[in-house]
This record gives sequence, structure tokens and C-alpha cells, in this order.
Amino acid sequence: MTSSRRTFLTSVAAAGAASALSPFEENLQGQSTAPAGNAPPPAPAADGYVLVTSGNGVEAAKAARQALIQGYDPLDAAIAGVNVNELDPNDMSVGYGGIPNEEGVVQLDAAVMDGRTLRAGAVGALEGCKTPSKVAKLVMERTDRVFLVGAGARKFATAHGFPVEDLLTEKTRKIWLYWRERLSDSDDWIESSKEAQDPAIQEFIKKYGDADFRPQGTIHMSVRSAKGDLVGVTTTSGLFFKIPGRLGDSPVIGAGIYSENGVGSCGSTGRGEANLLTCGSHTVVEFMRQGKSPEEACLLALKRIDEKTHKVPRHRDDKGRPKFNVNFYAVDAKGRTAGAAIWSGSKYVVGDNDGVRTLESAYLYKRGA
Repeated sequence: MTSSRRTFLTSVAAAGAASALSPFEENLQGQSTAPAGNAPPPAPAADGYVLVTSGNGVEAAKAARQALIQGYDPLDAAIAGVNVNELDPNDMSVGYGGIPNEEGVVQLDAAVMDGRTLRAGAVGALEGCKTPSKVAKLVMERTDRVFLVGAGARKFATAHGFPVEDLLTEKTRKIWLYWRERLSDSDDWIESSKEAQDPAIQEFIKKYGDADFRPQGTIHMSVRSAKGDLVGVTTTSGLFFKIPGRLGDSPVIGAGIYSENGVGSCGSTGRGEANLLTCGSHTVVEFMRQGKSPEEACLLALKRIDEKTHKVPRHRDDKGRPKFNVNFYAVDAKGRTAGAAIWSGSKYVVGDNDGVRTLESAYLYKRGA
């Protein structure tokens, strides 16, 4: 390798590592948010920005809101927001510390969409990267493609300066092992008599229950900037203990996320397979294009999911209603927001000039009724 080639590769690696950081990360890494060089910081945003995110996104909303106030690009602000969850080892459904697949490997999915350009980027089954949302943005910006998965996504992340990191925390390792040992009475795995008393296991059982060990968690955030631009980001570790390589709706453009300037932005959490079969987020945006409010649009899309699963008995209760839940989070071009779910009890978070607040989601069916 010639000296000039070495110099070139060194400069490329340095540039890639720099591109791995979003411009607003003071709250994440203690670094300054000032742009590189002597360029002045962006002008503060005017009133009019609004964001909507899933119920687990209170801290994410605070971070994204602060970025918007400081005038940063809305997509960078949304990504900085969900990075809070991705980097939190105690959030077992996203990023670092996410629940692994059935083989004990954490595989992450994420997608971004920019409504200004209708461009998008996504990664699926990405291993060893705490912030897949950043990699998804680079797929959008640095390739002529939309979706990278598995080993290809990992190589792309490495090329852009993302180190390979262990995403399995001690807590999630214990939880995975407990699930694996209880899976069958006829395999070679034996549960310890004291294992269920471990604080990590107790915390998990209290939150998710001991009978149904297959929850799934995700965070979505859609933003309408003060200028009216619409963007979105969705990131997840997917279904707990999933089949290796399984992808839900989160990284699929049109299913787990869709944003279009002048119309609206939407994302989802919940049973990804149900949402994949109905292209849910795109459906919500299309209903908003027809003049429906965000809440009406979300409920209509949920009703479609409900209707389309009638032919699958294992997914229906004794009254014919879905056993699963799907949640939508939407904002339209006017800045109106909504959260809606199949079942009551879900929440969503809104951030705007008045602060950050948690609201009750609209729903199709009331629990216990």
C-alpha cells in the first residue's frame, strides 16, 4: 500500500467516525453542540415545532425538543431524541441492553424518513451497534439504496466508524438465560431454584409478566419543524427472543414509518407482523392526505388491521378481537398530533413550545370490556 493510499484511508476513517455523531449530543456524551470549525451555531427555531413519540419517549422528547429549540435539523433532533433510549442499558427494548434473539444475540432494526425529499434509510438485524438510527440515516445519505440488513449493515456501519460493541448487558443475559431454561422440560437446560429471585428477573416479571415472555418494544418519533418539514425515526430491538434475522415493521418504510411534507408523518409500535401486512404508517398518512385528522387516520388504519386479522384464529380472543396491540403516533402538516392503539391503556408523548407531556391514546377496544 502506498503512502498516499494510507493517508487517504486514514482521512476516510476519520471522516466516517465523525459522521457517526449527530450534531446534537451534549445530553448524551457531554460534548459541545457547537458545529466544527468557526461556523456559527444555527439560529434558534421559531415557535411552531411539534413532536410526537411513543409512551417510552419522555426523555427522548426532552432531548429532541431541546435540539429543535437550538435550531438543529428536525431529523437530527429526532435521532438525538431516540439515541437517549438506544444508549440506555435499562431500556430493554431498544439499542444497548435490548432483549436478544433466541440465541442470545442482540439484533437491532431502525429506519429514518425525510419528508422533504421522500428519501429514507433503514437497517435490519444489525449487530454490535448501539445506535442503529444513526446508521439508518447514513444509509439514506451515503448510498443510493434504502435498506441494508445483517452482515451487510454491519460492514456498512464499520466503514463509517461505528465500532463493534457488546450490546448484551448482564441484566439481559440473565433474562435470556431464564427464558431459555424455562422454554422446555425436555431439553438440556435446567432452571436454577434461586434464579427467579434474582432482582433482574423479578424486575422483568413485574413489568412483562411470567406467562407471556414475548413482548416487544420500540420507540418512534415524528417531528414537524417550525418550517413545517416532516421527518420520522423508528428504532427497536424487536420481538423479545425472536427468531434470528426476524424483522418486524419498524425498519420497513411504509409499515413502521412514513413521512411526507405537506401531509404528515407516522410511526408505530406493537405487533409488527400485523402492521407489515397493512402498510400501517403509510395508510395513516394517506388518510391524513384525504383530510382526516391524525386521530381519525390512526383509528381507521387500526380498524383495517383489526379487519385483516379476522382469518387468523390464534390471534383473536373469544369475542373475535385481536389478542395483540398495535400503536400509531402521528403528526400532520398543521401540527396536530395523535396517538391511537387497538386496546385502551396506551400512552403517547407530545413535545412543543409548551413543554413535554404524556397523553392517553385513543383506542378501538376497552380492556376488560
